[in-house]
Amino acid sequence: MKYYLIAGEASGDLHGSNLMKGLLQEDPGADFRFWGGGMMEAAGGTKVRDYKATAVMGLTDVLANLGRISRNLKDCKADILEWKPDVVILIDYPGFNMKIARFCHEHGIRVFYYIAPKTWASREGRNRKLKAWVDRLFIVFPFEIPYFESRQIPFIYKGNPLVDAVDNHEYRRPEEGRYIAILAGSRKGEIARTMPKAMRMADILHALPEYAGCKFIVAGAPSRSPEDYDRHIGGRDYVEVVFGRTYDVLKFADAALINSGTASLEAALTGTPQVVCWSTSFVTAVLAKYVLRVLDHIKYISLGNLILDRLAFRELIQYDFTPEECAAEIRRLTEDLPYRERMLADYREIRQRLGGTGASRAVAKAMIQCLEEA
Repeated sequence: MKYYLIAGEASGDLHGSNLMKGLLQEDPGADFRFWGGGMMEAAGGTKVRDYKATAVMGLTDVLANLGRISRNLKDCKADILEWKPDVVILIDYPGFNMKIARFCHEHGIRVFYYIAPKTWASREGRNRKLKAWVDRLFIVFPFEIPYFESRQIPFIYKGNPLVDAVDNHEYRRPEEGRYIAILAGSRKGEIARTMPKAMRMADILHALPEYAGCKFIVAGAPSRSPEDYDRHIGGRDYVEVVFGRTYDVLKFADAALINSGTASLEAALTGTPQVVCWSTSFVTAVLAKYVLRVLDHIKYISLGNLILDRLAFRELIQYDFTPEECAAEIRRLTEDLPYRERMLADYREIRQRLGGTGASRAVAKAMIQCLEEA
């Protein structure tokens, strides 16, 4: 069968590549055409465009690139019509992919959505569009099950592909000595807000005798450049940026400061004690607080805490996100053994709730069954 996949971010490239491998296992004659990155390219098929050339994040970025977005949508639609796939598989990236879902539905092309838009957190109006334009939704979090059931949107849940990604990684230690990991987010705005406070935290800890020999490793996001981080690091010789080795950086760290996102779940799966931080502009913070009050089922901002429906690790949000509070929490994570062990026990429960390994192949098998039953 012919599969057309669209991923617009690094995480989508990762999950798309694993899904392609699963599809090949279940359908050895699978033919792929895709928008993605190097990992999907390594899995086989024809890459139409690299996600790094199409990725747009945040309202400001969108407004500045409206022409490019319009051209990408036009090119993608034309390419789908010309290639005539058996199914278009959309991977997260809802700003772009929801438009493609509508187009495919209007042209009688089957649509699968893998890794659902997070309508449980914002833009719940997209649920109506998912129900109308998507033939089958494939979700990856257990807490999404009751949510989409209540919205009467057909879905399939086969576990979370991050478990496979983390477990199948070939780990290599990035630093011989002790170090604290810093994951400052993937967007420029996140990095600009997180790095100054993270560097001040590093200063506070480095000044203490017991942390004088400890380094701080920043895991660089795939879509960012060294300059995005260097401007904040300055002359700190105890801070280093490492690109392309996020899992390695997490795995061997004593603890991690993580800007909320997928990375917090990756830290839970690698067994890295963490504290999550998040801040934004005053206006966005007010809007976020209103949204969370309306969506009273959303109690936390981190996926691991949402999965457990309780705090496995602390979330320092907005005004609580200070260098001093971060430093204190990192010290607790590294020095308070019972506290650390309780967190690791919660991590084991998170892993269990995600359903174990084999999710990518299980999803691939379910997709093929849906196509054969059509």
